[in-house]
Amino acid sequence: MDYAALAGLLFPNVTDTPQSLEEKYPPRQLPEGAVVTRMAPSPTGFVHLGNLVMGLTAERMAHQSNGILFLRVEDTDAKREVPGAVEVLIETLKHYGISFDEGATIDGDNGSYGPYRQRQRAGIYHVYAKQLVEQGMAYPCFCTEEELSAMRAQQEANKETTGYYGKYALWRDRALEDIQAQLAEGNSWVLRFRSTGSVENQFKFDDLVKGKLTITENDVDHVLLKSDGIPTYHFAHAVDDHLMRTTHVVRGDEWLPTLPFHIQLFKALGFKLPKYVHIGPLMKMDGTSKRKLSKRKDPELALTFYKAAGFPVEAVYEYIMTVLNSNFEDWRRANPTAPSDDFTFSPKKLNPAGSLFDYAKLTDVSKNEIAKMDSAKVYTLLTEWAGEYDPEFAELLCRNPDYAKSILAIGRGGKKPRKDLATWKEAKSYMGFFYDEYLTAPEFDEKFNKTVIYSVLDKFLDCFDISDDSGVWFEKVKTITAELGFTTDMKVYKADPNAFPGTVADVSTFIRQAVTGKTNSPDLYTVMQLLGYDRTVSRIKAVMATLK
Repeated sequence: MDYAALAGLLFPNVTDTPQSLEEKYPPRQLPEGAVVTRMAPSPTGFVHLGNLVMGLTAERMAHQSNGILFLRVEDTDAKREVPGAVEVLIETLKHYGISFDEGATIDGDNGSYGPYRQRQRAGIYHVYAKQLVEQGMAYPCFCTEEELSAMRAQQEANKETTGYYGKYALWRDRALEDIQAQLAEGNSWVLRFRSTGSVENQFKFDDLVKGKLTITENDVDHVLLKSDGIPTYHFAHAVDDHLMRTTHVVRGDEWLPTLPFHIQLFKALGFKLPKYVHIGPLMKMDGTSKRKLSKRKDPELALTFYKAAGFPVEAVYEYIMTVLNSNFEDWRRANPTAPSDDFTFSPKKLNPAGSLFDYAKLTDVSKNEIAKMDSAKVYTLLTEWAGEYDPEFAELLCRNPDYAKSILAIGRGGKKPRKDLATWKEAKSYMGFFYDEYLTAPEFDEKFNKTVIYSVLDKFLDCFDISDDSGVWFEKVKTITAELGFTTDMKVYKADPNAFPGTVADVSTFIRQAVTGKTNSPDLYTVMQLLGYDRTVSRIKAVMATLK
């Protein structure tokens, strides 16, 4: 076979050479040990938690080492691409603080190693495809879909491994004349890799997460270029990672079965193999067993879920770090106020089998993160969220920012701040009663007579003075408690609960419900101070009118 002639037939318009591309995309001038890695998602319209896990892994590895993180859009599968998905992808990653040094952006490309969208790099792939043909390491295949289906059916019937290999590689050693005839008829073709591997051979390979693996060689002649000239992921990622000078590839372990082919392909192209970081899937408990998070079953897999629910970015980031590195929580306890970026991340601390996603733990982490924020930051993040997901609530918050911030400041700060909120979505139910528009009618415990509740509220109004400090205010509540036969001594009440109609806690709850409509709220004295005398009295009187 005259491989040079074949290459000329298949790629008559390719004039660039691998050498010219090497000069166009030279090695990066970075410190020794700097990691160059990427996020390389497909624009399928679904940005999931796994993207964030891989993104944070890549980001930490790159930026901890003074390296480079870039975004490459792997859009070679036109059938699966969703219109606008690239923009959604970029905005979502930006929302979660994935900071790229270069790569694809909504407005185009940023960086010297682009284009960063694979469909725009077809000419580059063709240069290396031509080289492989010239070296006798790739060839055109004119098999039809019907022929490939029949081949697969025969393999299955014979209980053989399916694929295009060995005696089933029908175009592997065809004469140049046969190929010329097909081309002359205008028949479509794909370019296949000529594998030199054998399933009888194995070799060792070190993965930064999985450790030392035993790999079986690839013997399948995989497709490099599809019939439209666009490369498969396998070919594109090898060319791109070389020319973009990627040192580490972070990806899901679902790619492990194709690793033998990728290693083979890098070697055939004469490229240095990057280090691989194969991350296990995110798991969840389903009854007593674990299973992978599923797009169909688990809404929490989508990153849009967390934004809509109102989890702060800081909380999601903090939680993902606990998922990625088992020693992060110990570090956090020793460094409670340090930025997460100060933590020394290691891919070797990733769980090789995949990490367990725990929604309850995420909620706890989020409560802690929100509790650490000052009221101004909480207000800013809350109004941003509400502006997108609850405009009516956002309008109320923005009507009087100082008032809203005062509400959010309750119990904030100090050594033991309140942990009322886990998400911004919970804020309305937590603080809505401060706004008359969201005040609900109280539902008093039926074991208490309405007349008794009325008497508590009536006596409270008689002595209520907005200028009282909290100590005087509570002493008045205790006085009302005693006057109505309730007790302020919880121990005495527990010893003989039938001796009293209730306790000072019950009396306080009547007042709380009248003012807030709720049995639980932030400190009641502070609530009244923020509402002011007139609104507090008006609310109590309105409730009293329903008790007559």
